[in-house]
Amino acid sequence: MRRLLVSSVAVLALMAGAPAVALAQDAHAGHAAPAAVQSEDARLAAFFEQAFQERIALSPQQMTSLGLRTDYDRLDDNTDAAADRALALAERQLAQLNDQFNPRTLSDESRLSWRLFEYGVEQARLSSRWRDWGYQFAANGNPTTGLPVFMINNHRVDSVSDAEAYVARLVEAERVMGEISATLRARAAAGVISPVFVFEPTLANTAAIISGAPFDEAADNPVWADFQRKVGALEADAATKDRLLAEGRAALTGPWRRGYQGVLMALAEVEGQADVMPDNAGGVWRLPQGEEFYNARLRLSTTTDLTADQIHEIGLAEVARLQGEMQTIMTQVGFTGSLQEMFAYLKTDPRFQYPNTPEGKEQYLTDARAFIAQVMEAAPRWFSDLPESALEVRAVESWREATASIAFYNSPAPDGSRPGIYYVNLSDMTQVLKPQIEGISYHEGAPGHHFQIAWAQEMEGLPRFRRFGGYGAYAEGWGLYSERLGKEMGFYEDPYSDFGRLSTELWRAVRLVTDTGLHAKRWSREQAIEYFRQNSLLSERDIVKEVERYLTNPGQATSYKIGELKIMELRARARTALGERFDIRDFHAVVLGSGSVPLDVLEDQVDAWIAAGGGAPD
Repeated sequence: MRRLLVSSVAVLALMAGAPAVALAQDAHAGHAAPAAVQSEDARLAAFFEQAFQERIALSPQQMTSLGLRTDYDRLDDNTDAAADRALALAERQLAQLNDQFNPRTLSDESRLSWRLFEYGVEQARLSSRWRDWGYQFAANGNPTTGLPVFMINNHRVDSVSDAEAYVARLVEAERVMGEISATLRARAAAGVISPVFVFEPTLANTAAIISGAPFDEAADNPVWADFQRKVGALEADAATKDRLLAEGRAALTGPWRRGYQGVLMALAEVEGQADVMPDNAGGVWRLPQGEEFYNARLRLSTTTDLTADQIHEIGLAEVARLQGEMQTIMTQVGFTGSLQEMFAYLKTDPRFQYPNTPEGKEQYLTDARAFIAQVMEAAPRWFSDLPESALEVRAVESWREATASIAFYNSPAPDGSRPGIYYVNLSDMTQVLKPQIEGISYHEGAPGHHFQIAWAQEMEGLPRFRRFGGYGAYAEGWGLYSERLGKEMGFYEDPYSDFGRLSTELWRAVRLVTDTGLHAKRWSREQAIEYFRQNSLLSERDIVKEVERYLTNPGQATSYKIGELKIMELRARARTALGERFDIRDFHAVVLGSGSVPLDVLEDQVDAWIAAGGGAPD
């Protein structure tokens, strides 16, 4: 654990966003005495801890992810009724917060927590309002593959009772998959059906979860292999281990398999209805109230009030800027063709690819780990503190490659039992470009998501709803900012790798154009794919996966560039205002020092830090 890095002076400006009850107080009444403030802060901290415990009590799987063994034999409730209970709890807690506390009697840091708690409930309301418009099965998300990953990565077996809980969860899968199937059918009946292209990979990945031993004669299924390994490591007698393995086998071949077979049946039914919405029909504008739904998704994804048109124009401007910087590197390396010809050269020349072999995949992982290692060596010159959690680089498991993202980060366990994991999808090495690996490693690993997410979890004194919560625009904005930061840290020594860095930033700028194009300007799928071809370095496979991702997860892809632009804007503002007093380590401490926050809160923090004259936060 570490001290809270953000200074109390850095939150003074946040009063502009304090709860309404605070603004109604007499401006000349003054603040409570310091001792009383400390007492009220402690009471509020206890309230937030109780509220957090009440919330996670609704999610056995979240409790497991946090290292707790409460309800260790249960899985989450995935029904609408459960979602309604969670929102009702949040509303009751917010009402209690307003009834039981007076912001005037709290410290600035506590008022910030109040503001963030209230903001979180507002976002939950908005998300709940539109939950039935979401595609349950997306191009880059499949609720059936999440459960095996959870069991393998999160469910620890240190005792016989832990193993019995593992078996109980295998049995619970039948209920969970039944709930998923029921929601799939209900949304389809309301006209919310995933596009046609979602079904083939989703069916394949779901079927893969019930293939291999003990379901057939093939090699061990990953969940079965995981359970055998964990039981084998127990300090228990042979008879007990044999019993556990027999129970695990029966659970897998019985309720687990029946649950997944039920989802396969539901998917097959709904796939037949997907023809009513042609593959090239475009975005969610075609759904009832589709425009309003998309506007809500933009607000949730960016934590701003930017309109689709504004985001589209920002994207076009960023595409033009970045392509201009790419032209400079093309001149540097002596390439005389067009930008599109440069893209084609990098996509087709073997020097920029790994062999499509197990050895090629392992070389990718080795290179990614080397990029992470060089960041860790240089990091103390750029950050005043580093996360304590370990960071690993892993390939996405073969059974979920078809619906997994290109690369992503899994957070560590708070107790250190699970590291932070930077996953890469290596399903087809012919589609992986060497010049892009460095930037992606900085984004997903260090100094990107690992420095932000693992660090936040370790912040001493921060309420747990802030340590383990988050906002996409902040987290993904920091990840993209970290790609550029790698350049300032002295990396990207190969100009082609630097070109790759610009290409991954360009990729996120293209997202602004294509996401809003698909959902607000009624572009077709093919129109978006063609825009990507003309304006990015992505491989053909990744271009298709990206566009299909935006179609099935509207708005999310806009978070990266909007967040990064805000961080860069704030850094430029701070450097200009502070001059020689500006220290990049202090700036990073302020940006990271309160956990993941909405962008307007981040701006208030940085502005207050500037007004206080900069320096290291207290």
